[in-house]
Amino acid sequence: MKTLKSTLVFLFLSIPLVVCAGDFEDLKEFYEPLPKMKHPANNLWSKEKEDLGKILYFDPRLSGSNWISCMTCHNPGLGWGDGLPRPFGHGQKELDRHSPTIINSGYFEAQFWDGRAKSLEEQALGPIGSQVEMKQDLGELVKELEAIPGYVRLFKKVFPKEGIKEATIAKAIATYERSVVSKNAPYDKYFAGDKTAMSASALNGMKLFFGKAKCSICHNGPAFTDSGFHNIGVKQHGPLKEDLGRYKVSKENFDKGAFKTPGLRHITRSAPYMHDGSEATLEEVMEFYDRGGDVAENRSPFITPLELTRQEKKDMVEFMRALEGEPIIVSIPEFPPTHE
Repeated sequence: MKTLKSTLVFLFLSIPLVVCAGDFEDLKEFYEPLPKMKHPANNLWSKEKEDLGKILYFDPRLSGSNWISCMTCHNPGLGWGDGLPRPFGHGQKELDRHSPTIINSGYFEAQFWDGRAKSLEEQALGPIGSQVEMKQDLGELVKELEAIPGYVRLFKKVFPKEGIKEATIAKAIATYERSVVSKNAPYDKYFAGDKTAMSASALNGMKLFFGKAKCSICHNGPAFTDSGFHNIGVKQHGPLKEDLGRYKVSKENFDKGAFKTPGLRHITRSAPYMHDGSEATLEEVMEFYDRGGDVAENRSPFITPLELTRQEKKDMVEFMRALEGEPIIVSIPEFPPTHE
């Protein structure tokens, strides 16, 4: 399917961009609704497991300082990010990379900007044990949760043969994260038959997205990501003078400065953008791509000046707004008391 989609993308790039009434039906070739979320065979879904994962996700007691939770950097009210260029971790130290949204992360083939985690289960424990993020010794965390009667009961119910372990903590959090999905955007409604769901500007932007602007080379599929890694020419901002990105994982020279392609569904809610949070708005993102990036070294050959008009850039932003799904409404759970 990926090979077919890539072929279709390149074929479409050669089609003249002339917008006529009804010609958006051509883009049905590219439309893919989000499929039903899949869960690993060793971590099948249950409502009780998802609910336990939600409690753990919001509980600051999972951090060494007892004040940082997963929600601190991935806040539902901020598009499941934190609204900052780069987050502040343990001891209020600024971290190196922007907090990515977890929306639709259950569809991604790798986690983190550099793809170092192959699953949400692996990702879930990373920030908790990181010395610069939540700074919690994982073995100590197990002991702390075992001392909270409410957590003991919850884990016994969800994991009767395992109880509280690093692996079951990760499984519960990952299960909850897989529930965070952007659904029923105007884009979906349009291809479901509601031709009033998208404005004329958004429709023009869609045509550009899959054609002249070349966005769909990397942002394709139901979640609008190829799950690949690309150097798009970002001038590094933040504490690091140079961030080698995917190279630290792959050790391949072509991966220097390459980062994971983010999904674009619900993207309007998770500003700022790029791996270092250097672009404050989608309008700035469009200006960045229109000029072909800022750093030439090791830049992907797909990143070249686009020569878009001012209106075309506005239309592109309108299309991305049409990728925003219905509100993801979340209530903060009640935590098990430390003492009963």
